[in-house]
Parts: sequence; structure tokens; C-alpha cells
Amino acid sequence: MLTAKDVAFRLLLSLFLSSIIGLDRESINKPAGLRTHVLVSLASTLIMLLTFYLNNIYGSHEFTDRLAAQVISGVGFLGAGTILRRDKGGVTGLTTAASLWAVAAIGLTVGAGFYFGAFLTTILVIIILIAFQRLGSFFSKRRKGYVTHICITSVDKPGQIGKIGQVLGEYNISINSIDIEHKDENLVNIEMEVYLKNLDKKYEVIKKLASIEDILEVSQYN
Repeated sequence: MLTAKDVAFRLLLSLFLSSIIGLDRESINKPAGLRTHVLVSLASTLIMLLTFYLNNIYGSHEFTDRLAAQVISGVGFLGAGTILRRDKGGVTGLTTAASLWAVAAIGLTVGAGFYFGAFLTTILVIIILIAFQRLGSFFSKRRKGYVTHICITSVDKPGQIGKIGQVLGEYNISINSIDIEHKDENLVNIEMEVYLKNLDKKYEVIKKLASIEDILEVSQYN
């Protein structure tokens, strides 16, 4: 039978481990940040603790299997809500959805008392989220060409993304990632990581983007 001390320890440990992963997502403004990750992990831990409580009352392991399986299924739907398809066909949010699924598993693991597995998985997830991202950027920069970021403020109206994509296509520029943020009812902020094959065309591209009707500002940074 779990004591109150055991319950408190496992919930606090779940909070700590999930917050490490959540802070990484929060720092780069992903749809699911610190609070979402912590809540998912805490709820998963609580459900696992609940299964032990029910099993102790009814003397069966039936609850453990059923409730744990439902947690994984439920988080799958939550993760799907962070996956977005942009106007140009690109998909974002897959990594955040995967990290939510990971913290749910970590929460269940902590709730079950398998602390080594929870700690090791947290460390590996952080390595994947941080180190692998830097490794990917390193290889991108080593390709013949140049990776940069373009930030555009535009009037929010249909067709703007298409016009931007058309300009980039003219210069054979590929979009690695795109984030769209609605600033208010009339304006939208579009931030893109792009890959230029010809660095000499950078300012010409920015100038042409700025000439698109209803685009208010275009800036570039590395």
C-alpha cells in the first residue's frame, strides 16, 4: 500500500522531470509549453497511482492495464492538437506532440515507481530535443548554401502566404520551417527559416518580399 509520502514524492518527481522537457518547448514558443507538459505528466502519474489504489482494493491488475492504455490513447489526441499544417503544405508541431507522448510515459513510469527508467528517459529526451536540433542545424549550414530566418509582418488576408511562397520559389529558396502568429485582428507575423543557395540574392529577395502589397515589414536575421 502506497503511503502519503510515496504519493507526494512521485507526483513531485513527475513535476520536476516533465518541467525540464516543458521548459525546452516553452523557450522556443511551441504550442505546448511548460504548463501543458507538466499537467500531462502529473495527470499520468496520478492515474498510475490510482490504478495501484484500485488494485489494492479489488485485488486485481485489470485497472493497471486499462487505465495506462487509456492515458497513452488520450495523449495521442492531445498531441494531434499541436500538429499544424501550414498554407505551404509544411507540417509543424510533430516534435512537440512526440514530447507530450514522452512525458505521459514518464509520468506513468514515475507513478509505477520505476525511477531509473523515468530519469534515463528524461535525459535522453532532452538530448534529442536540444543536441539533435543543433546537430541538424550544423549539417544544414554545412550544405552548399546559407540558412537564415526571415520575419514578415503582413496584413492578415487570404493569399499572402501564397504570394510570399511565389517570391521564394522564383529564387529557388526552400522553407525549412514556418511559424505564423496572429498579432491582432488585422496583422499576422510570419517567421520562416529558409535555405538560400545563392547568398548574394539575400537582400534582393527581402526587397521583393517587402514590395508585396499589404506587407508592412520584412527583416532578416541568422
